[in-house]
Amino acid sequence: MRAAALYSAAGSLLLTALAAAPAGGAPGVPDAAAAERHGTAAAAERATAAGIDFGKCAKEQDLPGTMQCGTLKVPLDYAHPDGKQIELVVSRVRATHRDPRNGKHRVPRQGALVHNPGGPGGSGLYFPLVGLLPEWKRIAAAYDLVGYDPRGVGRSAPLSCQDPRRFFKGPSQAPTHPSESYKQERIAQAKAYARGCAQRAGDALRHYNSLNNARDLDVLRAALGEPKLTFMGASYGTYFGALYATMFPSHVRRMVFDSAVNPDPAQIWYRNNLDQSAAFEDRWTDFREWIARHDDAYELGDTAEAVQTSYEKARARLSEKPAGGKVGPAELQAAFLQAGYYDDYWPQRARALSAYLKGDPKPLVEQAAPVAEAAAEAENANAVYTAVECNDAPWPTDWNVWDRDNTRLARVAPFGTWDNVWTNLPCAYWQAPRQQPRDVRTGPGELPPTLILAAERDAATPYDGALELRRRLAGSVLVTERDSGMHGLAGGPNPCVNGHLEAYLLEGRVPGRRAACAAHSEPRP
Repeated sequence: MRAAALYSAAGSLLLTALAAAPAGGAPGVPDAAAAERHGTAAAAERATAAGIDFGKCAKEQDLPGTMQCGTLKVPLDYAHPDGKQIELVVSRVRATHRDPRNGKHRVPRQGALVHNPGGPGGSGLYFPLVGLLPEWKRIAAAYDLVGYDPRGVGRSAPLSCQDPRRFFKGPSQAPTHPSESYKQERIAQAKAYARGCAQRAGDALRHYNSLNNARDLDVLRAALGEPKLTFMGASYGTYFGALYATMFPSHVRRMVFDSAVNPDPAQIWYRNNLDQSAAFEDRWTDFREWIARHDDAYELGDTAEAVQTSYEKARARLSEKPAGGKVGPAELQAAFLQAGYYDDYWPQRARALSAYLKGDPKPLVEQAAPVAEAAAEAENANAVYTAVECNDAPWPTDWNVWDRDNTRLARVAPFGTWDNVWTNLPCAYWQAPRQQPRDVRTGPGELPPTLILAAERDAATPYDGALELRRRLAGSVLVTERDSGMHGLAGGPNPCVNGHLEAYLLEGRVPGRRAACAAHSEPRP
């Protein structure tokens, strides 16, 4: 893949050996690990007895009547299962039993399908609504669709690191090759953000991590009355799903890993983010080439290089005069970064850029301007993202390491490299204890077959992550969408991928060790 070649072209990144994690509560300390195993078993036993009292969802969640909501209590600290408890909000739509292909056939229920959309920091509360979509109706007939807000997210013991009213700072700059003074400004912001997380969350901050997300998942399984878990995780959800498979292999029924994070402990999380920055450069090239093929529609240039020139022209104009007083280079960058995840954004983003350069800023403002009403939700999601990734593993604490690695990478991958740095830089100044990542691995016969879905040109979770996960989970099967960069394949526009998903979830069938699907159709301009 070009992402791999691009990464190699960056030279040997100067990755300084990362400091060992402090001992406090860290996995690998035998007494703590044993206490956490005991605590998880105790919490699951309580949850089995208590269940979840599902009823109407809160009015402000604006959910349809078919959706039910409830809460689940889990320990904040699994080493002390009788200590402080936090509540997780859970949503459910019961299996419909209706076969969309044969109205006379009553489909037997197979149990609950639990989903996590990733992040960290993503809310899964709305997942059960996918059962209304044609691509999900067969699965919704057989399974109760269950979503939830993981710890820290939404109403589940929410985390916050700063006043949400200050979260959207715009319009903002986004230099691809930042000056020394700009770097120092962002370092100061990262330090302040890390302090804010510590001050607002206190001692609880250390307990928001991927290992506890996996433990919470087992307690949720027990509360749902499921002897074994059927789970689908997307993006980050694949990582703590893989942790779950490692920690609780005998509790697994079926697992789908959709767009897999590389679970190698050496990759969590600093190196994974370097790989992601390199891969987004590839995807940005794909997008520009698509725009160039449709120059008759957008008039942004008939080559990828010409489209880049148009984009840089827009960046320069926005730097001098933000569109609508709200959209500067950083907001433009964020909007086009979304297009790196999902190609169905391509037509509207290209249209907005074209209109802006022709004198009409309205489409760009509509697509890229921060929405004040979403500030609290966005701040919460960012707080959880930061806490989980910073807590999960050691990070470089020397700014010079970040600066050297990313300066070199940005020479060949300028599109998103520094933006990724600023997102994660609070981890360099994190005040909570760090953990050592668990070695994700299962041996032959420990797990039933599991299914991995991956697109070859996925930027958010580069394809090497799916290959690594397949190597580490014995009996796992990889389905690849060729020549595609879609992030999150399940229930998407590729009928071949969806066929493998249905065969696995409904019948337990997997296609040997690996299978391939042709790419879904490109978006139309």
